[in-house]
Amino acid sequence: MASSLGDELKKNLGAEIELVAGSNGIFDVSLDGNMIYSKFEQGHFPQADEIIQLIKEG
Repeated sequence: MASSLGDELKKNLGAEIELVAGSNGIFDVSLDGNMIYSKFEQGHFPQADEIIQLIKEG
């Protein structure tokens, strides 16, 4: 069974995850109130390693 993006972030970073329901296929990732990833801007749903790298760089 594949793990979810939230599970991967918790496992790799010990991150606290808060899911906020959206609409129209919106998927954004924020860190400490700052958006670090936008599916709309990037054009694709992120892989876990993509988000992990952005968090580590931040």
